[in-house]
Parts: sequence; C-alpha cells; structure tokens
Amino acid sequence: MASSANFERAEQRRDTDHESFLSHKRMRWLKVSVVLCLIVIVSYFLVDVEPRHNGGTWYGYTLGTIGALLIVWLSLLGIRKRNMSPGRWSLKAWTSAHVYLGLALIVIGTMHTGFQLGWNVHTLAWALMMLVVVSGIYGISVYATLPRSLSNNAREMTRGQMVEALAAIDRQLETAAQPLGRSEADAVIDALKQDVFKAGFLARLTGTYPRCATARAQHAFPPGSINKKEEKVAALLGRRKSQLGQIRRHMRYRALLEVWLFIHIPATIALIAALAAHIVSVFYYW
Repeated sequence: MASSANFERAEQRRDTDHESFLSHKRMRWLKVSVVLCLIVIVSYFLVDVEPRHNGGTWYGYTLGTIGALLIVWLSLLGIRKRNMSPGRWSLKAWTSAHVYLGLALIVIGTMHTGFQLGWNVHTLAWALMMLVVVSGIYGISVYATLPRSLSNNAREMTRGQMVEALAAIDRQLETAAQPLGRSEADAVIDALKQDVFKAGFLARLTGTYPRCATARAQHAFPPGSINKKEEKVAALLGRRKSQLGQIRRHMRYRALLEVWLFIHIPATIALIAALAAHIVSVFYYW
C-alpha cells in the first residue's frame, strides 16, 4: 500500500512538472481573475456614487487600493524567481497568478479611473500599467510559441556547433577561392571577413540583413556563365548563406524572446514610481 501511494505521488509530481503555468491547477488563477473582474464590473454599475465614478470616490479608493496592492505584489515575481522552491507558492503557481491577476488589472485599474482620463500623473500611472500588461501579453505569447521554433531551427545543434559548421564552410571557401580572378576573390574575401554576430539590434529582431556580403558575393557567380572552379565556390557560398540563415534565425528568435524584457521591466519600475506619485498627490490634495 505504501509503495502504491508513493507511486501515485510520484505520478502527480511528474504531471505537475509537465503542466504549463497557464494551466496550473486547472487554471485556478484564471478562474479567480474572471470572478474578480466580474465582481468589479457588476459592482461598478450597481454602486451609485456622486457626481460620477472616478478615482476620488469611496468606490474608486477601494479599487485603487486593490490595484496598488496587486501591482506591488505582482512586481515581486522577479524576487520570487531567485528563491526557487516547491509547495503552495511554487514559482509555477506564482507565475500563473502573476499572469492572470495582471490581466485583471486592466479591469480594476480602468474602473478605478471611472474613465476620467487626462494629462496628469494619475493617467500616466494608468497608461504605464497598460504598457506593462500589454508587454506582458507579448512575453507570454512569444514564450508559448518561439521555444519550439528555436528548437526546430537548431536541429539538435548548439550555437557553438552552428558556428563551427560555418567555420568549416569558410575554410573550404578560402581554399576554393584561391584560383579565382581578382574581383571574384575579393567578393569571397569580403564575405569571409564579415562578422556574422556584428549586426544591429533591428537586423537581429527582423532577420533582415541588406548588407549581407555573402549574398553580394553570390551575384559575382551568375549561373550558366561560370567554370567548374567557380561553380564549386558558388555552391559553397550557397551553403554558407544557408548556414548563416540558421544562425540568424537563432539570433532573431532569441531577440524576440528577450526584447519584451527591455520594455516590461523598465515600464514596471516607472509604473511603481508613477503609482507612488499618484498616491502621494491624492493624499496631499485630499
């Protein structure tokens, strides 16, 4: 009996390990978030405040307090990641709550404003909150889709192996290009000299390389008008371009995975600062 119970617990742990944070505990935090949003929306239309809904009413203060506490709590995920542990508040559970309660902030924060928006620090806090949420949605979407694309592109190769495969082609190209004429040899040399990792952030993000020296070198060897030695070089340039494509796709997927953090984290810090200014100004003029 004891061994059977241990086996069941082990199976449950394995199921939990393979469970996505989005579906953690049968989407417990999605249900909590939906219920919370429904309560806020229904109460917004049932509660009668004068002269109209805004952040300065008792109802607005209630939603503002809930929203502020949620923002501070959700921002602690980064600290939680540095303290890995299983249990009720495992990292997976915390991340699931972070996602769904973060989405609930759209409703809570907007209802808190009573749709009274203007050019002030209060609207700035709301706008930064929306930026944080939207960038978070982007982060969820790329982490749900891009890792598979990254794996498929790698074809069981590490980044080092991709670079080594390119270096092997380059060594063959260097030897094959020696008998060529001056202009063709210079085109191949330019391709070999170009650093594959020396590219602007926009190029990495879009996967577009208009100044690719390898693509330019290929134009020096038009099909049908080259000899056998030049055909070999042209074939090697084709292989080099294909290998460059694999490396560049790898860099693009990595950039797409990481770029949202350059918005999400600074925007979160700015949101906390704007939230503090919002709260201080409210109590100052209260």
